[in-house]
Amino acid sequence: MADRAYRTPRWRLAGYLLSVTALLAACSANDPTGQAAPTGQPGPTGQPAPTGQAAPTGPAAPDRPAGVTQLRVLQANLCNSGQAGCYTGRSVARTAEVIRAETPDVVTLNEACRDDLDALRPAMEQAPGTVIPAFRAARNARTGDAYRCVNGQQYGVGLLVRLPTANPEHTANPGDTADPEHTANPGHTADPGATADPGHTVHSGIYPAQDPADPEQRAWLCLDAPTVVYACTTHLAYTSSSLALAQCGHLLGVEIPQRRADAREQPTVVSGDLNLRHGGTPDVRSCVPTDYLHVHDGAVQQLMASGRVTIDSSRSVDMAGTTDHAGFLVTLTVTR
Repeated sequence: MADRAYRTPRWRLAGYLLSVTALLAACSANDPTGQAAPTGQPGPTGQPAPTGQAAPTGPAAPDRPAGVTQLRVLQANLCNSGQAGCYTGRSVARTAEVIRAETPDVVTLNEACRDDLDALRPAMEQAPGTVIPAFRAARNARTGDAYRCVNGQQYGVGLLVRLPTANPEHTANPGDTADPEHTANPGHTADPGATADPGHTVHSGIYPAQDPADPEQRAWLCLDAPTVVYACTTHLAYTSSSLALAQCGHLLGVEIPQRRADAREQPTVVSGDLNLRHGGTPDVRSCVPTDYLHVHDGAVQQLMASGRVTIDSSRSVDMAGTTDHAGFLVTLTVTR
């Protein structure tokens, strides 16, 4: 009990602290240099941030030279035909959540029904820009018609591409599709995917090599957005890896080069479920041209890119059990 007498009472210590704080504030107000005293909060360079300026609330955006931008590509296999065992009916809603959270610039869609693009487009439009959709149905080998989902909609592959600024040439045209059955756009020509919109062009086709035992004939789809990106997607044969490799080689070695002969400056990005693996037999790298970069999700989803691009990062995105494939998100740096 005796040592208590030597302790400073708490109320008195608090009074001392208040007095010292007031004295320091007065000195700061009368600082002859006129400079604000530091707060001691770290600024973006690790130095104290001056008073009168807001301290940063998050990481500063990286400085990039003019003409250097990022391009984020999300690959999603929706398994939405209604026929496969992986169908849940919830993959489109989950993909919309992922799009809103990750704000990709390009979304490549496999195993999609035609109206899935309409359902996902509003999520893309949460970010600034003009969103361009494109769709290509697989072909039914038995009927020659478009392959169908259980709900009757056309089934195939799709693209959603965001142009960074509104394109004055572009309007909400129902012909923004590579569906050969669609006739609303008078700009459709012999290439069933071509459009007359000067802001972008869509190309698509059915592979010449198909599995005769599989009624679903596989398709490819590309959207050319000048100065932005030449984006492609496809879903290759699953019944034969050698056939999938031949289809991959046809897209990357024939179709894309024919339409990219003018070598415009925008990057080419190809992403999709190729049913081929890095290190597999055959190896997916066998169909990747030497001037393309390549990254994969550890399974069958792949991304290849050419042009003035580097791959910054890639990661899988949880789809919460709504489909049998994780999302695959790749971030690229583009130098114009």
